[in-house]
Amino acid sequence: MYAVVEAGGKQLRVWEGQTVRVERIAGDPGQEVVLDRVLLVAGERTLVGTPWVPGARVVARIVQQGRGRKVLVFKYKPKVRYRRKRGHRQPFTALRIERIEVVES
Repeated sequence: MYAVVEAGGKQLRVWEGQTVRVERIAGDPGQEVVLDRVLLVAGERTLVGTPWVPGARVVARIVQQGRGRKVLVFKYKPKVRYRRKRGHRQPFTALRIERIEVVES
């Protein structure tokens, strides 16, 4: 069984036991998080939401809070001595998917 959820403005295909990185969610490691924006649940039956599947939710646990690798942004214009160098590290939350729950109606 797997589900497609929306987290941090992105869509992710998740299944039980998987560890995924999403945009930062407030919370401490070990805390339980509920993702209720479920777009699709597939298993014995496939349920497609319009836009979300009613009564479906994904329960996950926060494994780690961190920041990604540094990305360098370098702007340059020739002949005018214009150079700008900046670094960016995107914060993330690592989640372990505990279970996918569907309430049949």
